[in-house]
Amino acid sequence: MIPYAKHQINDDDIRAVTKSLKSNNLTQGKEVKLFEQDLKKFCNSKFATVVNSCTSALHISCLALDLKRGDYLWTTSVSFVASVNCGLYCGAKVDFIDINLNNYNIDVGALSKKLQKAKLKKKLPKIIVVVHLGGEPCEMRKIFELSKKYKFKIIEDACHALSARYKKHKIGSCKYSDITTFSFHAIKNVTSGEGGAVLTNNQVIADKLKLLRSHGISFEKKFFVKRRFKILPTHYEQIMLGYNYRMTDFQAALARSQLKRLKEIVKKRQKIVEYYNSAFKDLPLIPQVLDLKSKSGYHLYILRIETKKTNKTRLQLVNYLNKNNIQVGFHYIPIFTHRYFKSFRMNEKDFSNTEVFSKTAFSLPLYNQLSKKNLRYIVKIVKDFFKK
Repeated sequence: MIPYAKHQINDDDIRAVTKSLKSNNLTQGKEVKLFEQDLKKFCNSKFATVVNSCTSALHISCLALDLKRGDYLWTTSVSFVASVNCGLYCGAKVDFIDINLNNYNIDVGALSKKLQKAKLKKKLPKIIVVVHLGGEPCEMRKIFELSKKYKFKIIEDACHALSARYKKHKIGSCKYSDITTFSFHAIKNVTSGEGGAVLTNNQVIADKLKLLRSHGISFEKKFFVKRRFKILPTHYEQIMLGYNYRMTDFQAALARSQLKRLKEIVKKRQKIVEYYNSAFKDLPLIPQVLDLKSKSGYHLYILRIETKKTNKTRLQLVNYLNKNNIQVGFHYIPIFTHRYFKSFRMNEKDFSNTEVFSKTAFSLPLYNQLSKKNLRYIVKIVKDFFKK
């Protein structure tokens, strides 16, 4: 079976992890701090906090922006559930925005209309989580302009978009957002096995993120309660309710090693995407539209079967691919269609594009070790399907 995704570990990665394992610190050592420095430099941001997953990153991002019970958090209808669960963890109310059918990201027109209605009802969101699906950046400038008009904060869920660029700005620079989060899950372009990061340009937010990541504990004297006895040099105090969301040092060492070759990784994935697009141009398939003025992170290759031009269905295609040992991914079923969200009772008329996407979209294999032989085989099988 050719998988739709696969991690890649080389000898440099193994040496980096082995060196870390032989050091005196498995957690809270120098590798975590060095990785944060590398990320800041790579993304052109002022502050970086690495954690044990992107889910943790999203959670403490919401907390750092003071999302509370009764507040509203909005996000795209098509993403992994972590993009909305971060709001639920804080007791917030959540809602969704329809996608556009070009790049499968938040439809800015739908967002604008939804904000207008929410203002009249006095139910404007405190935070909007924008997701760069597959690595393709959202229309950040337009969303940023709406944030100034309607006074909401922006979190970029960029778990697919490390190395991506919106116009001239790196995703992670937070040029048009308050916070950007990344994932280093096993199948991401850079992996630490599990892991995540939060980037920001705001010192207050950055300080709060560091506290939230590690039990709310601080070693800074300015936060300490005055005591009758002398404080020992190793003294610390819990300042706020925090979590154990720390990344280990050997995970950071792995991610640092991979980050060094990220440009090479993305370049290869881009070539695979271009090969697919060229091979499928005469087939009833619609790939994700990429903005030529921006740059994708090329994490996923998502496309839709154009049902108006063929009597074949997505299910038939997927079954045919599986029968021929090609694994297909689904990214993603609409969040509000999951069983947990059944009680939310979303109005499907507000999500017409999401409905189309959910019935026609699928993902083909995209990863660095995908050989030319297997790539040609995948294309052949897809073409054979439409010839039958």
